Amino acid sequence: MFRTKKSIICRDISDYAVNEELITHYVPKAGDVAIFEVGEIGRHRNIQSIDKRNIPIMPGDLLIATFADRYATSQFEGYVPSEAMTTVHILSAGGAIGIVRTKNASLEDVEPTNVHIIGYLTEPDGSVINTKFRNIPRKTFRGEIPNNAKVMLSIGSTMDSGKTTTAAHLARGLKYTGGTVAFIKLTGTVYTKDKDYVYDLGADIAIDFSDAGFPSTYMCDEQDILDLYQTLLDQLEPHQPDYIVMEIADGLMQRETAYLLQNKDFMQTIYNVVFSCGDSLSALHGVGMLRNMGIQPAAISGRFTMSPLLIQEVHSCSGIPTLTIDELMTGQCNAIFMDESVALLAEKI
Repeated sequence: MFRTKKSIICRDISDYAVNEELITHYVPKAGDVAIFEVGEIGRHRNIQSIDKRNIPIMPGDLLIATFADRYATSQFEGYVPSEAMTTVHILSAGGAIGIVRTKNASLEDVEPTNVHIIGYLTEPDGSVINTKFRNIPRKTFRGEIPNNAKVMLSIGSTMDSGKTTTAAHLARGLKYTGGTVAFIKLTGTVYTKDKDYVYDLGADIAIDFSDAGFPSTYMCDEQDILDLYQTLLDQLEPHQPDYIVMEIADGLMQRETAYLLQNKDFMQTIYNVVFSCGDSLSALHGVGMLRNMGIQPAAISGRFTMSPLLIQEVHSCSGIPTLTIDELMTGQCNAIFMDESVALLAEKI
């Protein structure tokens, strides 16, 4: 037999038993781990393995992965099954498994890769292994930032608006201050590309929700996300960061993003905000939405800054500094992000 392939979200899973009987009646939860046999290949032909390599999968391969919900406007929308099922779908290359509900029109002729449940992985007491907070203890949200670091929040109008690129170049620019820069990706679906990219551009440490065992954060309770935030912050304590660049996935109207931006306790931990957009209209409308929440971005960036004309239009209409990735990465605009915290703005608007 071929060796079993373990997805990146299951990297810390070692000692386990396989319970094949559960597949007939057990209803999985997000984070539950199972072993699957790959069936018909569709969208996903590779998975990200525990050493971060993208490895091919073939029909008949055995795969260890986790159930999860996924929000992705340009990919698949999918959910953990609400009943016991034997055939499910790969939702993401990081090892998120569920049932596809909708997909972007660009994938009209592309079907998800099917996998068949062989059995659930169980603990010594017989319970199904769940990756969430399994190897990193859950910390209750208390709003404490290690070393009183300045948290710079990277948000965007939609998926693929440039949030990660903005965050990575901002992290590189902040390194010119001589301080220690950390990166957190708080929400999203498991795949380490984003945090690895920010680290490679200069962040001293980069972590994300999957380090706490979350295959995704979609459909998580608000308290779960807040506790996840504190858990990741506490992981940065030994590094004593001066700056934390943090990204929240997807757009302003996405479920978890919306309730975090409207949570006063969360926003009181944020020092400044950079807003990424794909075009001028989304930039201006998004700024209006943020101002209605009491949030004034320190700067606007994103894909639209590839066009000097769009930069001029957005800056003239918004009055907010509009920065290219070159301006972010050279540190020449760091002073913009050293302004007073966003939390104070709510009292002024």
